[in-house]
Amino acid sequence: MTVLVVSATPEEAAHVPDRMKVLITGVGKVFAATAVARALAEDPAVTEVVNVGSAGALHDHLEGLHEVTAVWNHDLSAAALRTFGYEPHDWLDLPGAGAGVSPVRLATGDLFVSDPLVRARLAAQADLVDMEGYAIAWACRQAGVPVRLVKHVSDKADEGALDWPTLVDLSAHALAEWLEINVSREARPRS
Repeated sequence: MTVLVVSATPEEAAHVPDRMKVLITGVGKVFAATAVARALAEDPAVTEVVNVGSAGALHDHLEGLHEVTAVWNHDLSAAALRTFGYEPHDWLDLPGAGAGVSPVRLATGDLFVSDPLVRARLAAQADLVDMEGYAIAWACRQAGVPVRLVKHVSDKADEGALDWPTLVDLSAHALAEWLEINVSREARPRS
């Protein structure tokens, strides 16, 4: 069994245990989807993907670690596509959350959310926001590989999000601790 730990940035994966195989995708949906698709095509031994990363909270009460049970591609023109007869698959359901992590709905888009108006619009449908989760889940679904998205709240998706570079290390420590407890100790070393 090989678990692939996927993160957008080196900062978010800074404390992942050395024995785990890590893929850094880059920021945004295109980079995430292509990197994960390529990694899965090149290594058929991967049996599960675990995406770890920071996320903005869309509701003030949210903090800490959360496992995603549904992910939304929020900057896709889904309604328009449906009127043309296409199913955009803008929401993906994921397996239930594991022990010790509260389940949430994640909005993913290429927009770095720091505007209170955007935050309020997204909060009507989701709990957290990031820039890669949907793309990683979609690439895994297409490859038939199970995926888990585990996010740590780094900010409130408002003006304070611009301090992300100083906040991300707290998320990286929490995510590494979660991996240590919840991901198989048989995961392959970093390559």
